[in-house]
Amino acid sequence: MFVRHLPPTFGTSPATAHRRCTVWTEAGLWRRLHRAVPDELGARGKVDWTSAIVDAASVRAKRGDR
Repeated sequence: MFVRHLPPTFGTSPATAHRRCTVWTEAGLWRRLHRAVPDELGARGKVDWTSAIVDAASVRAKRGDR
């Protein structure tokens, strides 16, 4: 996880950052953000929807479906 790379100015220990990120992940925060931010930016006309990139880290690949 990225918490080992946080600068000291972030203001929290790596253990605290890891614990908080774990809680946020379990609560579904990242999934909600990944939906809400593009929706909000799109509503403001700040996103160019003519192209997109899908990453396997965000979208699960279906097994055996080609």
